Amino acid sequence: MKKALSVIMVVVVMFLASFTVVRSASAEEVKITGVITKIEMAADKKSAIAVLKDNKSGESVTITITDDLTLDKFKDHRIVDGDEIRTKFEKEGDKNISKMFKKTAGC
Repeated sequence: MKKALSVIMVVVVMFLASFTVVRSASAEEVKITGVITKIEMAADKKSAIAVLKDNKSGESVTITITDDLTLDKFKDHRIVDGDEIRTKFEKEGDKNISKMFKKTAGC
């Protein structure tokens, strides 16, 4: 009985470990802090593209935003060009899809 339980536990642990590796391999999560240089809302107002200048590297990074909370902040100008932003996004192909997009000073 103990041997069967041990085998089952090992199989479960291996399954969970392989699931974690597969999930992390599907999309690379990146965190940056930078200043917004451009915000462009889509015509349907259901998405936006923001260009940030990364504080560390100085490179421009284009991020696609689809969450309603951030889009509302764009619409009523709580987040505008020149604001410093802390963001987390996933690289999916040639797009950077936002997972978190906040002002560094709060908001």
